[in-house]
Amino acid sequence: MSVLQRAKTWEISDSEDESDESNATVVNSDCSEEDQSSEQSCKTLSASATTCESSQAKCLSPPRPVKSGTPVTSGTPVTSGTPVKSGTPVKSGTPVKSGTPSPARKRRTKEEIESDRLKAKVRKEAREEQKITKAKEKEEKRQEQQRRREAAENLKSLRPENCLKCLTVCVDTALLQHHGADILLDTLVTFEWKFSVESQQLPRSITWTRDVPQQGEDSQRPVVEEQVVLVLGLTDLMDMVICVKKMLESDGEESGTESFLSPLLECLNRDADKVVTVLVVDSQTNYRSVTTACGGYPPDQTLQSRLGMEDPDVEEVLVYLQLYKNVSLVFLDGWQDVTDHVCAVTKALSKRPFKLLTERVELPFCVDGSWASGVRVERDGSGLNQVWSRQIQQLNRVSPAVASAVTAAYPSPQLLLQAYQSVESEEDKRGMLAGLLVTSGGKERRIGPEISARVYRCLTAQNPQLVLD
Repeated sequence: MSVLQRAKTWEISDSEDESDESNATVVNSDCSEEDQSSEQSCKTLSASATTCESSQAKCLSPPRPVKSGTPVTSGTPVTSGTPVKSGTPVKSGTPVKSGTPSPARKRRTKEEIESDRLKAKVRKEAREEQKITKAKEKEEKRQEQQRRREAAENLKSLRPENCLKCLTVCVDTALLQHHGADILLDTLVTFEWKFSVESQQLPRSITWTRDVPQQGEDSQRPVVEEQVVLVLGLTDLMDMVICVKKMLESDGEESGTESFLSPLLECLNRDADKVVTVLVVDSQTNYRSVTTACGGYPPDQTLQSRLGMEDPDVEEVLVYLQLYKNVSLVFLDGWQDVTDHVCAVTKALSKRPFKLLTERVELPFCVDGSWASGVRVERDGSGLNQVWSRQIQQLNRVSPAVASAVTAAYPSPQLLLQAYQSVESEEDKRGMLAGLLVTSGGKERRIGPEISARVYRCLTAQNPQLVLD
C-alpha cells in the first residue's frame, strides 16, 4: 500500500509540475496579450525572452538555419553564432563578421617597398626582353620563309618551260625581203614565242634577248645572248671567203669593206664572247646541205668551182673562221631548215640556265660524308681494321656487311695472304671465302664464289690491266 501511495504521489507531483509549466505558459501568453496594451512592458519581456533563448542556444544547440521569407536589410552586420531564422535572404553588400577579429595589417617598411618595386621592375624588364626576343625570332622566321620562297620562285623561273617565256627572238628587217622568211615568223607565232623585227647591228642576223628581273625591283631588263645566227646566200659567202683568203695572204690585214666580213669582224671585236653561226641558204637543188666545222666535211664541188679555189684553200678559210673568229658555217637547203635551226637554238638557250645551276657544284662525283677524308690510323694501330674493311669495299658489289664478314675472319690482309698460301689448289683459293656467313637485315647468307674469286684476284694478281669482274 505504501508503494502504491508513493507511486500516486510521484504521479501527482509530476502532473503538478507539468501543470505548473503549462500554467506558466498560459500565464506568459496571458501576460503577452495583456502587455500588448502596454508598449513598454512588452519590449522588456521580449528582450528578456530573446536573451534567455540565445544563451540557451549557445550552450546547448548549434546555430539554427535561416528561415526563408524573412529579409535581412543591407548593411546590417550578421555575426557568427547569432541565430538567423530560416528563409531569410541575405542581400548583396551585407558584411558578415566572423567570430574572431581579424589581425591588424602589418605596415611595410621603406626597404621592403623599394625591394618590391625593384622586383616588379626586373620582372617587367624580363617580360619586355622576352617580348623583343620573340619578335626578333618571328621576324627572322619570316625573313627565312621569304628567302626560301624567293629561292623557290627563282628556281622555278629557271626551268626551261618558264625560261622560254623570257626569251625574245630578234629578227633583222633585211631578212623579211626573202620569200622564205614567212616560214620562220609563222613558226614563232605557232609556238607562241616572243619575237621582234628590228634592225640589228649585224645585217641579216638573228639574235636572242632574255628578260632578267632586277633585284629589289619589279621591272626586268633585257640581256643579249651571245648566240648570233647570220643568214647569207651563196653569193655573199663567196665574197666573204675571197676576202678572208686575201686577208690571210696579206698577213692578217683586215680588208673587204664591201662584203659581210667587215661588219662581222667589227661585231666580234666589240664582243669577243659572241658565237656566230653562218647559215648558207641556196635555193638551187645542186647544193645539198653540208655542215662544215673545224676539221669537218668540205663544201660541195660546185661551190669550189664557183669560188675558183682548191680544197686546201677553202678548208683554210673555214678553219680560220672557226678557230680565230669562233664562226662556224652550216649549209642548208632552204628556209625550213633555217627555221628548224633557229628553234633548236631557242630551246637550247632556254635549257642553259637550269643546266648551269645543276652543274655549278665542283666535282659532283665526290660524295660528302665522314668517309670522304678516309680513316684515321693512330700510332697504336687503331683504325687499321677499318682501313682493311674500306679496301675490300672498293670492289664492285661488295657491301659493308660482306667486308665485315671478311675482316672478322681475317683481321688483316697479311693473314688472308698466309691463308691463301696454305692452300694448294687454285680453285680452293678462289672459293676460300665463299662459305663465310654474312648477316644483313636479320637474314644470313654466304658470300658466294664470285666475290670470293674477285677478292683473291685483287690480292694476288700480277697484271695491272686485269679486270677483276
